[in-house]
Amino acid sequence: MPKTPKATTPDTSRLNQIDAYTHDDKTRANIPPVGLAPYDTSASPEAKYEYDPHIDPSLQWAGKAEGTSFEVPTTSIHIHEVIKPHKIIRSVQTMGDGYSDDQGWLFESDAERAKRRNDSIEFYQHKNQWTNRLIAGDSLVIMNSMLQKEGMAGQVQMVYIDPPYGIKYGSNFQPFVNKRDVKDKKDEDLSSEPEMIKAFRDTWELGIHSYLTYLRDRLLLARELLAETGSVFVQISDENVHHVRELCDEIFGVDNFCRLISFQKTSGQETKILASTVDFIIWYAKDLNQIKYRQLFIDRKVGDTSLDRYDLLMFDNGENRRITTEEKNTGEIPKKSKRYQLAALYSEGSTSTEQKFDFNGKTYIPRDGTHWKTTVDGLKKLAEKNRIEVMGSVIRYRRFVDDFPVIPITDRWESLMLGTQRNYVVETAPKVIQRCLLMTTDPGDLVLDITCGSGTTAYVAEQWGRRWITCDTSRIAITLAKKRLMTATFDYYKLSHPEQGVGSGFVYKTVPHITLKSIANNEPAEQETLYDQPLIEKRKVRISGPFTVEALPAPVVMPLADEETAPAPFFYENAAKKQSDWMGELKASGIILRGKEKLDFSRVEPLEGTKYLHAEAETKETSSAKGRATQRAVICFAGETRPLDTRMVTQAMNETENIRPKPAYIIFAAFQFDPAAAKYIDDTNWPGLALLKAQMNPDLMTGDLKKKVSSSQSFWLVGQPDVELVHIEKGKDKGKYKVKVKGFDYYDIKKGIVDSGSSDKIALWMLDTDYDGMCIDPKQVFFPMEGTNEGWGKLAKTLKAEINQDLIEKYRGTESLPFEIKDNTSIAVKIVDDRGIESLKIINVGGTNG
Repeated sequence: MPKTPKATTPDTSRLNQIDAYTHDDKTRANIPPVGLAPYDTSASPEAKYEYDPHIDPSLQWAGKAEGTSFEVPTTSIHIHEVIKPHKIIRSVQTMGDGYSDDQGWLFESDAERAKRRNDSIEFYQHKNQWTNRLIAGDSLVIMNSMLQKEGMAGQVQMVYIDPPYGIKYGSNFQPFVNKRDVKDKKDEDLSSEPEMIKAFRDTWELGIHSYLTYLRDRLLLARELLAETGSVFVQISDENVHHVRELCDEIFGVDNFCRLISFQKTSGQETKILASTVDFIIWYAKDLNQIKYRQLFIDRKVGDTSLDRYDLLMFDNGENRRITTEEKNTGEIPKKSKRYQLAALYSEGSTSTEQKFDFNGKTYIPRDGTHWKTTVDGLKKLAEKNRIEVMGSVIRYRRFVDDFPVIPITDRWESLMLGTQRNYVVETAPKVIQRCLLMTTDPGDLVLDITCGSGTTAYVAEQWGRRWITCDTSRIAITLAKKRLMTATFDYYKLSHPEQGVGSGFVYKTVPHITLKSIANNEPAEQETLYDQPLIEKRKVRISGPFTVEALPAPVVMPLADEETAPAPFFYENAAKKQSDWMGELKASGIILRGKEKLDFSRVEPLEGTKYLHAEAETKETSSAKGRATQRAVICFAGETRPLDTRMVTQAMNETENIRPKPAYIIFAAFQFDPAAAKYIDDTNWPGLALLKAQMNPDLMTGDLKKKVSSSQSFWLVGQPDVELVHIEKGKDKGKYKVKVKGFDYYDIKKGIVDSGSSDKIALWMLDTDYDGMCIDPKQVFFPMEGTNEGWGKLAKTLKAEINQDLIEKYRGTESLPFEIKDNTSIAVKIVDDRGIESLKIINVGGTNG
């Protein structure tokens, strides 16, 4: 059997078309783009989920007996980016690829755009054409939103979960886009992402007890999302495989257990006892009686035990002999010979039918208590086909390797992880997920992975024409997955019915399954479908289809008075104490502005009578306000778990109007800023009032987890990215424009200063040359930190003559390709640094704002 097609090396020697699979026959809920999030005013009650407390036997842990139910916020998910790889690649192609924009947005008029904007405000009221989804946020909240707001119960065919194997933070998180060597209990390797720290604390607060609660809750919601024919796979190590299987028994039922699959992860490591070489996949069905299952096969290869019994050779002239040891070890057999084995021709049990069979002048009868596997007439047909051979005093059946050149895969998968190049600190080989996907789904089916990592499941689903949704708490993971999917190339698999799209399935290779029965009954051999071997169209290469990047909005922070009784992280007495500590840090360290220039405060105190402004402060005369009177500031502290968004900003600003005397500053202090909120703060111009974004040091969250804090500075000013729009005056691109990214604010923890001119920490930046105010739809995307053999460079080598090599080289820089713009247009530049932190710059062109 031919080898599995490789997604990374399609044959482009005769390429004349770049294409992508889209799922035009499928729809998804109309969820709000982030620019229209303020219009999303629907009620968001918490959803309650309950467990059956009478399951017996069941696994017990601390908190389980009390946790017979749990509640999850029903929060809308917002679209932040619409990624269309064909549109991004079009800018660097040597010629147009003829790929049409299926959503019709590329060439729409202003009137059509306005109508789309108005229609899109009707959130969840109608369906949009399907696009795949990459979502940032807590998987539990995301799945609940899909169930409660989007009505997706029973729509997912496969769920893949690759949770942390244990309760060590170092092996489960990655602190930088380009850093994969992560050590447990090493300060610099601890994630600085607020969401990841929150996830770490929630999941591991009580060690294995918290871990089991974390998994059980997510497995329950995954079950609700699964179709009746669906499957769930949980990847785990031997450390907790026994616990996780017991959890799955409780959630899915013992009767729905499918298999415990082992797969080789390494060739072995030095240890005092037996080396651990395998990890496990626990497979359950939603309903085993209705499960969708496609049998997969592998080649019979030299060295496989399946070939050991094929120890004879048959030559074209009718001669035969036993295979030599050398031939067996090398697999090299003489030409005009076929390898075969001798198999029994009888089965256990007596029969009343005639059993005498004459062969080569001798009569054969099966021994007592047995009967022939076929009729005497069937034996005659076998003899006619030269399938019977005498061995001693009995006759045997000749079974050739070519009768069935493949063998079914079982629950033991060898060597699938060996040689895997990892993009993420914890990453599974694509072949492992590929097998799960091909066994239990068909093209067009929906796959969900709630542990995105570097996007391997999404990548595999895209390769095989499945729809996908994946999510992760980590911004690093989302950034890596986005890059991987944007720059991926795949073979183009032939469709069964091209006019019906990818949902019609692929045209697959098949192999014969010749059996004793089929020969004896003179029947055509059965054909086994090789679901990992679709036929390939050589003159096409495929890229990822459109997908959206989405995120959960920030929770609105409650006022201190309301938070007194609110649950608090275990390392604080209560939530009010947490914000009190932050006020103390703000007074002690001030805010670094540029370089080492600071804004210092003589006092920072709670603010009474407001809900979304939490503190007031007074500046010192000796600070950057020197030479003026002291000035008043009000402070809004964002939450820990998600970025500060525009809703929180507008609510805080509305409260400022009623404060007397008027403050000189509104300070928004957050661990992370949503790019749209940051842009809103930067662009708002209130006479006599300055709006500042103060980044909070992650040490305020992680200090108790570290041996030592990295810096005594807890707050620093975050400004807009330094971006320049250049009008091209000369040359072939005269009259066009280009964008230069000069730098952005990056706090150097080791130096204790804000570097406001840095561009060497940019992991990714996007350019939307016609920003509609709703979400980013990039026409050009750049990865300045990547090597020539990564990302766009790898894609350029694959697509060869189809890509202008000089143009795509610029996709590794900080200066855009030339582009045309029209009056009254907004240009958006989104920058993502090596920590996954995003910043957004909007440039208005033409009209009164030009």
